[in-house]
Amino acid sequence: MTVSLNNLDATTVSASAHVDIGHAVRRSRQAIGYSVDELALTCGLTDAEITNIEQGVDADPGKLRRIAAALQVPVTTFLLS
Repeated sequence: MTVSLNNLDATTVSASAHVDIGHAVRRSRQAIGYSVDELALTCGLTDAEITNIEQGVDADPGKLRRIAAALQVPVTTFLLS
């Protein structure tokens, strides 16, 4: 399945893709030394929202864009990992 920002939503992304995105978010966060709390503060999401994304429960495109901006990486980093 091809995942892009145009077709990324809860109805089209499988659970395995969510987990892969979550792992990519976690790796990116850890690579710059951010805790979940620090990332949440930087991107304006809650700790729970970050945790849900990292655990593969959520893959909201808007949240992924905010996280990517906070980590200063392209959002495709999360989709291509």
